[in-house]
Amino acid sequence: MPIDKTKLTNAMLIKAANCETAEELIAMAKANGIEITKDEAEAYLAELDNSELDAAELDKVAGGYCLTDCIDPDCIEKGMFHP
Repeated sequence: MPIDKTKLTNAMLIKAANCETAEELIAMAKANGIEITKDEAEAYLAELDNSELDAAELDKVAGGYCLTDCIDPDCIEKGMFHP
């Protein structure tokens, strides 16, 4: 039976993300009134493993501009220096 995602709280998602094993995730879910199978727990944990950005992906989304008197040559070179 699929999980009703509308009943998940941020606290539950954070706890789930901190689980290291399928068994730990199953126990946490059960303590919150949610029944999941080992396959579902393993799939969720695998999805979490793939959700971290590598350095190249992070550079694409990290962006930003210097809003103060930035004199960092790297900022100037990248066009982020705006006096």
